[in-house]
This record gives sequence, C-alpha cells and structure tokens, in this order.
Amino acid sequence: MAILESPSACIAAEEGVIAKAVLMPGDPLRAKFVAEHYLENPVCFNTVRNMLGYTGIYKGRKLSVMGHGMGVPSAGLYAHELYNFYGVDTIIRIGSAGGIGEDVKVRDVVLAMGASTNSHFADQYRFPGQLCATADYGLLKDAAAAAERLGVRADVGQVFTSDQFYNDNPEANATYRKFGILAVEMETAGIYWTAQRFGKRALSILTISDHIFTGEALSAQERQDSFHEMMEIALETAWNAAE
Repeated sequence: MAILESPSACIAAEEGVIAKAVLMPGDPLRAKFVAEHYLENPVCFNTVRNMLGYTGIYKGRKLSVMGHGMGVPSAGLYAHELYNFYGVDTIIRIGSAGGIGEDVKVRDVVLAMGASTNSHFADQYRFPGQLCATADYGLLKDAAAAAERLGVRADVGQVFTSDQFYNDNPEANATYRKFGILAVEMETAGIYWTAQRFGKRALSILTISDHIFTGEALSAQERQDSFHEMMEIALETAWNAAE
C-alpha cells in the first residue's frame, strides 16, 4: 500500500491502517497501554516523534489509539491530520485533568460538554464572534450511557482548556470554579474546534488526576496505568461510533 502524502511528517501510516474512530490520550505511553490491554492484535502504525499509534480490534470492530501530546497546538495538529489525511471521523480524547468543582474528586470521570479556554487557536477561523468549543452530542450521550452501564459515576459539564500549566494568575482557578468549571486541562478546546471546522465528531473524557483546591494527586505512573474506567467508557463509545 502507498504511503499517504501530507504536508507534515508527524504521522507515517499506510492508507487504511487507521480506524474511523480514534482514542487519543496525551501521553503516547497511555496509547500503548490501551492497545496492549484492550485491543486484539494491535499493530503500531506510527512511531514518528515517539507519538505512538496503534490499530486493533475491540469487540469485533476496528479501533485505533494514538497520543496527541501536550497543549492545544499539538492536539490540534494531530487531530487535523487524522481528520483530513487519514479519513478519521471520530476522536475521543482520554486524558487527565485537574479538579476544580467542589463535588469533583480525584479519580472521578468527567465528560466535557464544552470547553472554555484562554487559547487563541480559533483566531485562525476568523469567526465573527466567540466560537464555542463543544462536544458532539451523540458521542456525549453514548458516553454517558456507557458510564451508567459500567456503573461509573460520570460528571457532565464544562471544562477549562488552559495554555498554561503553571498559571501566574493566583485568582484564575477560583474564577473558574465560580463559573461552574469542573476541571482544567490543556487540549479539549483545540480538538473540539478542529472537529467543528471539518464537520467531524469529538468528545473529551477525562479522569481527575489531582485537585487544585485539596492538593490530592496521583503519581505519574498511576496516571499512566490506572485510568481503566475512563478507557472503558471511551472504548464503548468508540465501538458505537465504528458501526
């Protein structure tokens, strides 16, 4: 099979190898974990920049999983290429987030209905107003139903996509909480905007790895290996999308 031509060398995959539905963690090692623990006969289709990508079979249907890196620019780049160069229809982000809401606890699952942000990524679209970064409703509904079947409590609401991991504004997190933000992370808005721009589907499913106000946190190894509930919700949602 011929190698697809693209204006970037960020993904090197043969035509038809990547599934229509792709799970995307930030950490490529989490993509490897999902492939090895949940997919039958996983095949690695990308090692460029160590941004690992795999395709395998889940409950009889072809699914892929690939890392997207940290921050809106990185996530937006990989989402753009998957949607436009590899025929992907659905991206489901599976990532970690910092808890903001009073009722959100470490290890809780959050389904991101929308993402407020301080990113200027959407300026490129010259949209005459403020473009909302929102999830695909069908995916959101399926994920909520999957969580219920699996007996997992999943909070549905708004997250904040930040360009800063270390924010120099000490009042920012309190302001996010005041407006009902459940969690803060760094990629969702970019993926949602990219999906909207190209008429595709996207959803962000997050596990709370630490809480901004309580100080409780998981280790890096725990974040990499222990987000099973989030992964299973995402797999079930992607399975439906792969019909």
